[in-house]
Amino acid sequence: MQFAPGAVTLGLSISGVKGRNKTIDQAGIYLVSNIILNSFTQGVKNATDITRPDGTSNAFPSGHAAEAFASAEFMRREYGDRSVWYTITSYTVASSVGLFRMYNNKHWFSDVVAGAGVGILSTQAAYWLYPKIKGIFSKNGKGPVVMPYYSNGGISATLSHTF
Repeated sequence: MQFAPGAVTLGLSISGVKGRNKTIDQAGIYLVSNIILNSFTQGVKNATDITRPDGTSNAFPSGHAAEAFASAEFMRREYGDRSVWYTITSYTVASSVGLFRMYNNKHWFSDVVAGAGVGILSTQAAYWLYPKIKGIFSKNGKGPVVMPYYSNGGISATLSHTF
């Protein structure tokens, strides 16, 4: 459920429903948002090591809530101007994720609220950062080259770009 608003947003775009950005740019924005939110939530979880209601560790902030609200904000930014129902539906799904995390004794209320804030801010930051990142990699019409690599059972990739 946490990825549903993001998946629906990309699905609408792929199926031809015009959003604020092209599908490739939507995917880039969503990726940047997820990099930000996962880096932040995992860093804070490891730094605080707050116990969950069920006794396990790393409660704060809720990564599920962060993802759900990042996805909801992503849908709002892409399709909220087309209909308020996109926003209402996506934020209802995100709120449900947070409620279920508390109901199942995985998070405290504060964990969910913090996760929601991280998710929303991550997506807003991604909308600000993405054009700058895209500009670095598309000067003079030349984009980066990604070369996959396989050796001794390991898979990697090399990114090359001319500045």
